[in-house]
Amino acid sequence: MTTQHPFSLLAVERELTEEQRAIQGVTRKFVNDRVRPQIAQWFEDGDLPIRELSQELGDIGLMGMHLTGYGCAGTDATSYGLACMELEAGDSGFRSFVSVQGSLAMFAIHEYGSEDQKNEWLPQMATGKAIGCFGLTEADFGSNPSGMLTYARRDGNDWVINGSKMWITNGTIADVAIVWAQSDEGIRGFVFSTKTPGFSANLIKHKLSLKASLTAELVFKDMRLPDSARLPLATSLRAPLMCLAEARFGIVFGAVGAARDCFESALAYASTREQFDGPISRHQLTQGKFANIATDLTTSYLLALHIGKLKDVNKATTEQISMGKFNNANTALEIARTCRSILGGAGITTEYPIFRHMVNLETVLTYEGTHEIHQLVLGQAITGISAFR
Repeated sequence: MTTQHPFSLLAVERELTEEQRAIQGVTRKFVNDRVRPQIAQWFEDGDLPIRELSQELGDIGLMGMHLTGYGCAGTDATSYGLACMELEAGDSGFRSFVSVQGSLAMFAIHEYGSEDQKNEWLPQMATGKAIGCFGLTEADFGSNPSGMLTYARRDGNDWVINGSKMWITNGTIADVAIVWAQSDEGIRGFVFSTKTPGFSANLIKHKLSLKASLTAELVFKDMRLPDSARLPLATSLRAPLMCLAEARFGIVFGAVGAARDCFESALAYASTREQFDGPISRHQLTQGKFANIATDLTTSYLLALHIGKLKDVNKATTEQISMGKFNNANTALEIARTCRSILGGAGITTEYPIFRHMVNLETVLTYEGTHEIHQLVLGQAITGISAFR
């Protein structure tokens, strides 16, 4: 009997241009060559060789790839999404590293920075020689960033910043930080070298998810910055929220990559694992699981591609991206759980990627807006009534 991948079953690849398929292929090859052979060990060790990988990613043009100018590749949004899908098929933590670099740190500078800030940082970040982090979330203010306690006080021509940020990807290894703070003038953003006196980053240990990712607490103690470090076009909370929407778009595709990898691993296992005198893939309950997975996986992919097409013509709204994240992250997590059940006990080991994807997706469900917050965003869009307060 011949087999069909669910994406082939619905001829999804016909939705892609030749250039998009080429970018997806280059990214997939990089993941297969550089990530898959070592990701299980990196996950167990709680580490990721960011310095080495970042410059290799820069060499193939994946850092800030959807931005234009300043050494960035300037691809369309769908191509960026497809790259995120392949990166997360390797590991969610690996895709998070690239997303934070390009869609949070670089995007903030690109959209809200001065020409001097863009020229100083973006070419270095595009090549992977400089690594960025993005500090918005605080220990007590995640879903409600407007209540942040980090404060920037004007002192002559300088700003003095005190406070802390939590759950910051790349924080301990970053060369440049984007940090958001309250001020007498409203919420403001700053870009600065992590060598600045008064800045420190503490590695968060004992994680059970996204272990192949460096997560930090950022601390600012009387950190003094010149006004030239302020992002001049960031004049309200809307600026960091738009950065989050940019990164969230990558998750819409990325979650599909994690789910696809779980499906392909489970199918390969079920085709060779014998029980009751034959492969378990022949049993009705197992085939029922695969039918459900294939349908949900393909639906998620088509949703991602639709949002990508809207974004390519500057028509994608934050509510649409919220729907993509709301559906695809949750669907990917359910697919991972089902695939794990197909592998039985073997599914909990690092010999197979499924359990690693599953615990990573528990975090993906929460970050860049929790599942519940996106539910309320959609509820507001549908009813016209805000349930946030």
